[in-house]
Amino acid sequence: MADIIWLEPSQIAFPSVDLALKDPNGLLAAGGALTSQWLLSAYQLGIFPWFEDGQPILWWSPDPRLVLRPNEVRVSKSMRKLIRKTAFEVTFDTVFEDVINACSQPRNTGAGDLSGTWITSDMKQAYCALHREGFAHSVEVWDGTRLVGGLYGVALNGVFFGESMFTRASNASKLGFITLCRHLHHWGFDLIDCQVETEHLQSLGAYNVPRAEFCQTLAMKTRSADPMMSQSSRWHVDTHLLTTT
Repeated sequence: MADIIWLEPSQIAFPSVDLALKDPNGLLAAGGALTSQWLLSAYQLGIFPWFEDGQPILWWSPDPRLVLRPNEVRVSKSMRKLIRKTAFEVTFDTVFEDVINACSQPRNTGAGDLSGTWITSDMKQAYCALHREGFAHSVEVWDGTRLVGGLYGVALNGVFFGESMFTRASNASKLGFITLCRHLHHWGFDLIDCQVETEHLQSLGAYNVPRAEFCQTLAMKTRSADPMMSQSSRWHVDTHLLTTT
C-alpha cells in the first residue's frame, strides 16, 4: 500500500477524493478511526470505510457512483402484487444489531465467492454507535417472528447512504428496500447512495453518476442542510405508505 495516503487517528482530515486510485472501487486512504465523527465526516465527502479483519481501516470513493432517487424506485408488477398480498411485515429500527449481524454473515454471491465478511466486529460497534446517536437506521422484514430480510445505512443531510442488505426469503430485501424508498420520499429525502454497481440495485432503478457530480451534490446538501434531515429519533413505518401501489 505504498501509494495509499495514511491518516492519523488523532486528526479528522481526508484527502480530496480526486486522489483516489484509478480503479473501479476508488481506494483513497487508510488509517484514521471508526468513531462517529470520522464516519459522518467521510459520508459528507462521498467516502466510506470497507476493509476486512487484519487490514487497516480502508476508505473508498468509487467513480462512478451508483445512486437512486427514492421516488424513482422501480416496482415490478410481481412486486406490486407481493406488496398488496404479502404476509411479511416491515419495521424500522427495531433490531438494528440483528440486521447488521445478518448482513455480516458470509453468503455466496453466485460466482463461488463469499461476501459480507467485510462487516467486522469493529464496524458493527461503529455503526451500532451511529444508530444510538440517531444517524444509522435499519429496515427489517418479518415472516411472523422470523427476520427474513433487511438492510441498514446512514441518514445525513437528506441522503440515505446504504451500507448492506440481506435476504432469507424470496423478495424480502426488495420489499424492505421499496418500503424504505417510499418513506424516504415522503420524508423529503431525494437521494440514496448505493455505492457500487450491482445488478440487484440496478433492477430497482439505481444508476451511475460521475463521482464529481455526486460529491458536488453532497457538498450542496451539507451547506443547506436542515438539522432535522441529519439526525432523528427512531424511524417508524407509516402503514398508509405500504398500501400505496
